Amino acid sequence: MAEREAASLLIRIDPRARGALQQQIYSGIRKAILDGVVEPGTRLPSSRALAADLGVSRTTSLLALDQLLAEGYLTTRHGSGTFVALELPDDLPRTRIAARPARAPRHPPLSRRGAALAATRPSARRAGIPVRPFRIGTPALDLFPVRLWSQLWNRRLRSASASQLDYGDGVGLPALREAIAAHVRAARGTQCEPDQVYVVAGSQRAMELIFHLLLDPGDEAWVEEPGYPGTHNALVSAGARIRLVRVDADGLDVEAGMRRSGQARLVYVTPSHQFPLGVPMSLPRRLALLKWAAAAGAWVVEDDYDSEFRYGARPIPSLHGLDVDGRVVYIGSFSKTLFPALRLGFMIVPPDLQEAMLAVRRGADIHPPRLDQAVLADFMLGGHFERHLRRMRGAYRERLEALEDAAVRRCDGMLRLRPTRTGLHAVGDLVGVDAVRVYEQAAARGVEVMPLAAYCFGRMRAPNALVLGFGAVRPDSLDAGMQRLAAAIEAARRA
Repeated sequence: MAEREAASLLIRIDPRARGALQQQIYSGIRKAILDGVVEPGTRLPSSRALAADLGVSRTTSLLALDQLLAEGYLTTRHGSGTFVALELPDDLPRTRIAARPARAPRHPPLSRRGAALAATRPSARRAGIPVRPFRIGTPALDLFPVRLWSQLWNRRLRSASASQLDYGDGVGLPALREAIAAHVRAARGTQCEPDQVYVVAGSQRAMELIFHLLLDPGDEAWVEEPGYPGTHNALVSAGARIRLVRVDADGLDVEAGMRRSGQARLVYVTPSHQFPLGVPMSLPRRLALLKWAAAAGAWVVEDDYDSEFRYGARPIPSLHGLDVDGRVVYIGSFSKTLFPALRLGFMIVPPDLQEAMLAVRRGADIHPPRLDQAVLADFMLGGHFERHLRRMRGAYRERLEALEDAAVRRCDGMLRLRPTRTGLHAVGDLVGVDAVRVYEQAAARGVEVMPLAAYCFGRMRAPNALVLGFGAVRPDSLDAGMQRLAAAIEAARRA
């Protein structure tokens, strides 16, 4: 086997393992830490040195180190570098780790699909780490009405009957389905009935169920480029052949998709707020996509990501609302509108898929927690959800303005934010300095930004830009964070 060894960390990688280099680096460093080869407090090589030592890209080494930082194995010290954490997160005593047999047990190999899943990019892991500027994907948790939610929860728990503590059906509580259907009809222009609404454990679970139901192994599926890593993971799990389709200022380029894969079976799209570029899909593009799908006999999966938060932009009708053929499966989530730990989302399923989806659902995870569904139904039917959304739109507008003002004042033209019309994050182009290098310097200063290249999967040259979340942080902290980010940009420029 062709192998290379990083002598400073005593880790090995197999360069022929396609797509698995980041996971190999992560696993190798973690094993070296747990086995005591690299002791707590030891300073690690920089991501640049590690990448050069292993013969990989800096993005690959940076993402591996970032995962270890998020899980608590590593820590950063301002101006000093990256170190092994003094207190490790694992529960296993060190004596047990040291007592492991020298020879690993011989297990059967992973399946091809399992190996492909193991090689996918991991989702962000932030357990135990407080919110920092400019974390992506986290809403304003400081503004969530915790007291009201706890009152509704306690009332439901006190009145719960034995049947309500038993298993439920695979579609969701009727009251919650009715509340969701009423909301999306009013807010997003969808055409649906409550029996088309299936409650699921978040949008990721919805994707997995949909892709397994609609795709055979080897079927082609369009995915936005750049795009959301979780979609790639779900498509790999379904055995699909991913076809990357570029995104421009008008959203998914339908004509490019037709040239790339005109007979694809499915397309996944985030038309309201494309992740990560943040652009909405124009109405002509939406109509063109639906026209192509009808001619090709393809399914359209519409993830209505961050559609609730708009800043001066008129809403464009959802694809589901424009669909006359019943080809669009709509996905929504409460992770951004309420809080991520709730883990509740929903699908709107075309009528002719309802029975099949129910069968798939029953064979997967049965249903999300029923008490959580009941509390959410009470929250929505009591009018609290709409009031919360109105309040959050104002708060997020204030935070976006604080972000834009801080970028102008602190970054001296080196970071130029693109116009942001929807969502909870912005994209900023860097001038005269490399985005990956800024990402590394920012992490050392306690600032969470991501290079846009982290969301690119093909051969296209990624824009030299950063993705910055603004929803989770108060305006004064956004200014302080931008000051630290400006210092990171300057440090990366000098390097």
